[in-house]
Amino acid sequence: MFNRLSKYRSYLLMLIDSICIVSGYCLALFLRFDLHIFETVESEYWTILWKSMWLIVLINCIFLFIFKVHKSLWRYFSINEIFRVCASIVLANGMWFLVISTRIIPNWPRSIPVIAVFVIIMEMLAVRSLYRLYRRQVKVTKNLDKILICGAGDAGVVLAREIIETERYDLTVAGFIDISQSKQGKFIMGLPVLGTDDDIKRIVAEKGISAVYIAIPSATKKQLRHIVSIIKGAGVTAKIMNYQEQSLDKKVQLRDVSIEDLLGRGEIHLDDSQIGGYLTNKVVMVTGAGGSIGSELCRQLVKFHPSKLVMLDIYENNLYGVQQEFNILKRKGEIKEETELVYLIGSIRDKKRLDEIMEEYNPSVVYHAAAHKHVPLMEDSPREAIKNNVFGTLNLVKSCIEHKVERYIQISTDKAVNPTNVMGATKRMCELIVQAYGNNGVTKMSAVRFGNVLGSNGSVIPLFREQIKNGGPVTVTHKDIIRYFMTIPEAAQLVLQAGAYADDGQIYVLDMGEPVKILKLAEDMISLSGLKPYEDIKIEFTGLRPGEKMYEELNLDESLFTRTENKLIFKERPGTITVDELNSKLNNLGSIIIQGNNIEIKDVNE
Repeated sequence: MFNRLSKYRSYLLMLIDSICIVSGYCLALFLRFDLHIFETVESEYWTILWKSMWLIVLINCIFLFIFKVHKSLWRYFSINEIFRVCASIVLANGMWFLVISTRIIPNWPRSIPVIAVFVIIMEMLAVRSLYRLYRRQVKVTKNLDKILICGAGDAGVVLAREIIETERYDLTVAGFIDISQSKQGKFIMGLPVLGTDDDIKRIVAEKGISAVYIAIPSATKKQLRHIVSIIKGAGVTAKIMNYQEQSLDKKVQLRDVSIEDLLGRGEIHLDDSQIGGYLTNKVVMVTGAGGSIGSELCRQLVKFHPSKLVMLDIYENNLYGVQQEFNILKRKGEIKEETELVYLIGSIRDKKRLDEIMEEYNPSVVYHAAAHKHVPLMEDSPREAIKNNVFGTLNLVKSCIEHKVERYIQISTDKAVNPTNVMGATKRMCELIVQAYGNNGVTKMSAVRFGNVLGSNGSVIPLFREQIKNGGPVTVTHKDIIRYFMTIPEAAQLVLQAGAYADDGQIYVLDMGEPVKILKLAEDMISLSGLKPYEDIKIEFTGLRPGEKMYEELNLDESLFTRTENKLIFKERPGTITVDELNSKLNNLGSIIIQGNNIEIKDVNE
């Protein structure tokens, strides 16, 4: 009925509330005289009531209008709605009480408005509650898919309310499960808490569940992996809810579980005061700002309100994408107006261009994320890898020292440890540059080394995702190959923290957690796509690529590093290479890339 009359909805709701007001006063009159009105009260009370009713309704409707009670959606009936109903009725009838207290209307019992307040409020709230029950019952009687909500906390309640009370979901909620046993057997919103996550398989079978929706924002990555594994074992779909406690009025967002939800370590505790101490109100520069790591560094950096963020990249398309994203964030007020954003095209190979930028913008902090990083491509073009990664880094380090930059942070990789490929060897040379020039008396320097980042350009995650999208096969180089993984935001946050420790050329190593078997990663990604590995999507083994390791290392020797204040960041002891020794190696390397062939270049890198 309400759907057909939706255009007249506000008028209809006001009419219903008016009926509640009229009936409320009639009932109040009965209650005032102990339900014996025809025996004890003269008919003049009824006459007075009906003559005054238009004014009573008008005053109440005015206050209902002021509090926008007629604008609310009954299916979202909540504490806020109860408050507005109560406030409008109390104030309206309080005014009517003052009117009759002046004896403008003679012989009117002053207790009637007081009694009527309670009666009208109960009637209006009862009508709204019955409407909600009616909508819920209508949904229950339909033959809809049943879902189970994993998480009986605030997020789970928000999700359940959204599913039950809106038209967005053709679903019914069978109940809740929770990782805590303390809630088992209790009821929330009239729905039972059926068990814990370990009971999912049984509940799915008993209740005919078609999907499990995960609403546990506080779940660790380990807990989430466990829950998703059980859901997959039960043969039903898993979805995850995006939830922010401060935005309960916003629409619930549900999405498929991604591999990024399961890998990485989740929440990272940073010392914001320490990071802000070297970033806030400073000019900060990021090279490779359009890349995966560089762009995420920029996203994290603006949270610390630098006075100016200079973003440098050689590839204009990526930098343009970052520019458009940040323009939107600035319009939304998520980036402070005081933070000036500068987007520059340039190459770290060009020392003159770097000097121009340093002279014009005078950065206090430089993050160096620009590099050629794809292992197979660099095996085929070692000369370009050396020019960009090694001599580009040398240009930037010298320019930073010459222009008195306060702090320089180099992004490194686990492939720099005992390198077996050109890319890794060039990144190891970058670390040696930082170590050799670290004790320069002007610029504090450090390198931060970590493993693979989930979803970065050219990494295995986007590759697998594209292969699955195209129907397979998913290609894995070796069934036993393993890698360390960290999400892009996690890596960027730890780089900012490590930057606070920068001193005289130390190498900081990020704790990447447990290694991941790439074959298992491929199987999980296929399963999360709703498909079966080896049946719906084939997995093929292609063999190790040139220069590729079976496993990566994050440190040279465990006896050579110590834990920093942050338990996820370790520091290697300072290297012993001097600037003269470094220059000797670089001169040799420079002459070889000018005169030698690819084989000779690879030999010198090894």
